[in-house]
Amino acid sequence: MPEGHTLHRLANLHQERFAGGVVRVSSPQGRFAEGAALVDGQVLVRSEAHGKHLLHHYESGVAVHVHLGLYGKFYDSGLPMEAPVGQVRMRMIGAANGHPGFGTDLRGPNACEVLLPPEVEALTERLGADPLRPEADPDRAWQRIRRSRRPIGALLMDQSVIAGVGNVYRAEVLFRHGISPYRPGAGMSPGEWDAIWADLVELMPVGVATGLMHVVRPEHDHGEPSYAPDRPRTYVYRRPGAACRVCGSTVVHAVLEGRNLFWCPACQPG
Repeated sequence: MPEGHTLHRLANLHQERFAGGVVRVSSPQGRFAEGAALVDGQVLVRSEAHGKHLLHHYESGVAVHVHLGLYGKFYDSGLPMEAPVGQVRMRMIGAANGHPGFGTDLRGPNACEVLLPPEVEALTERLGADPLRPEADPDRAWQRIRRSRRPIGALLMDQSVIAGVGNVYRAEVLFRHGISPYRPGAGMSPGEWDAIWADLVELMPVGVATGLMHVVRPEHDHGEPSYAPDRPRTYVYRRPGAACRVCGSTVVHAVLEGRNLFWCPACQPG
């Protein structure tokens, strides 16, 4: 599932290409036909992301909410766009900010729906602090963490605690700070939480800027290649059975609350 930096990157792109101009919205697949009709021909006021949720705010006050889920993706195009290919839930066409015409097709999202302002507020209120939003309050997350007996590895993935962190950032930030993913939230110190939050605030904007999650420090960025040819190296994510890039111990794997978990028992004891 795309992590928060992907949604913020999309929000920035759509803000640049669509915001301030009239947007034509349709649903070639038909599943979003009623929602598309509500916003088609309106001015897109702004595009923003909260964690893993994308919101397009239109001049009438309604917003289109998109959650990509596991399979959702936007496919961008210049104009004129070709005939839709596959199950296109939503097609957007517009031009703004001096850019030439731009179009994008959304396929396979978990959610694509029109929300009224109270529904948008309810959505954002139930999300945790997002390290990519400047107004985010890390203490809000800390108050949940310090009272919880759940493992910190689970809490970091709980979108009601921290919005936008997924499996890669979860595994890698815990490794970078030498914290076992099984440490209870109540066993974390305020200093450890402050360091994790500060690291996320530094790492995740790199993902927004580049589209890639760069998590390995320069002094460790060598040796065994990444788990995939188009991805930067990771310390532990998707490296079970491999040697730790720092200590040489074997990286291990388990399943925690239904999600794959990777860590180095030597660098992250306990």
